[in-house]
Amino acid sequence: MDKVDAIIAGAGVVGLAIARALASRGLEVLILERESAFGTITSSRNSEVIHAGFYYAPGSLKERLCIAGRQRLYTYCKTHGIAHRRCGKLVAAFAPDEEPALAALFEKGTALGVPMRWLNARQAAAHEPAMQCHAAIHSPETGIFDSHGFMLSLLGEAEDHGAVLATSTPVEQVRQAGAQWVVSAGGTEVACDRFVNACGLGAQDCAARIEPLDPALIPRLRYAKGSYFAYQGKVPFQGLVYPLPVPGSLGTHLALDLAGQGRFGPDIEWVDTIDYDVDPARYPRFLEAARRIWPEIDPDRLVPAYAGVRPKIHDPDEPKADFLLQDETMHGLPELMNLFGIESPGLTSSLAIAEEVCTRLGVEIPA
Repeated sequence: MDKVDAIIAGAGVVGLAIARALASRGLEVLILERESAFGTITSSRNSEVIHAGFYYAPGSLKERLCIAGRQRLYTYCKTHGIAHRRCGKLVAAFAPDEEPALAALFEKGTALGVPMRWLNARQAAAHEPAMQCHAAIHSPETGIFDSHGFMLSLLGEAEDHGAVLATSTPVEQVRQAGAQWVVSAGGTEVACDRFVNACGLGAQDCAARIEPLDPALIPRLRYAKGSYFAYQGKVPFQGLVYPLPVPGSLGTHLALDLAGQGRFGPDIEWVDTIDYDVDPARYPRFLEAARRIWPEIDPDRLVPAYAGVRPKIHDPDEPKADFLLQDETMHGLPELMNLFGIESPGLTSSLAIAEEVCTRLGVEIPA
């Protein structure tokens, strides 16, 4: 039976970042991906936003890893030639009764040391003339980037250090064998010292195949679908524009890509099964959300674009859950990591998540 130092299940952005971190430390790494290519699920169906890190619960992993990940991600993009732009964003109060919640968000971000500026209605209009609001927060550290180029670079670096990616190879079983793990995938078995479940939407399914992991420790998976509608034509905005967060989501916002194309989304729809079709019947609510941000939008140019599904580990009526990085202190099994609920800001946090995982596995990360 072949043996490697570490097996990573899942070749989304987080799995690739972990593989790069481990391989760069000299470990022999195998990446298993059930799809035919890397990064085709959650990692490719998002806004490609680099978040500043002021939304999340105080002391949470999301807060800490987003702020650390954002700093590392900008540095990585700069040093590796990944297309990106620190375009900034406005979080706006579109009605007077939203200002207290906006002020609370501003105070929280300021306390964290996240750069941000309070804008009154006149200042916000000067910043984005096409928008009308009562007040806004300007976040200069928010940006956009080429997430596919980033993942391609992560994979390239991992492979340069000897890592191997096996696509169309779903994990069938993981069992403990003494001090090792034996992974069955693609009709073969490979032993490893460390196993990391970074399967995203498939993390619960992968965890259920791990023996002797207690099934009670696997959190329930909830699907939160988010659709996007694109604007066909030029949008008169320099940066991103967000409303205040809503339960389970940062709100249907105006996002831009690196070419300046605008899109609105994602909304949130709790569903029982995964599908990526955008229902045209959601158009009226998208138009309403878009008009709050851009009153003069041409409604005929707003069209269905794409959708993604977020792997939630809380119910719609429950507080937002934190990232769950399940290590030996939680399940009692050495050299095993399960990553659950890795949704936004997982893309921004990916490099910091990789370092956190390696630290918990006792693998030193080079400077």
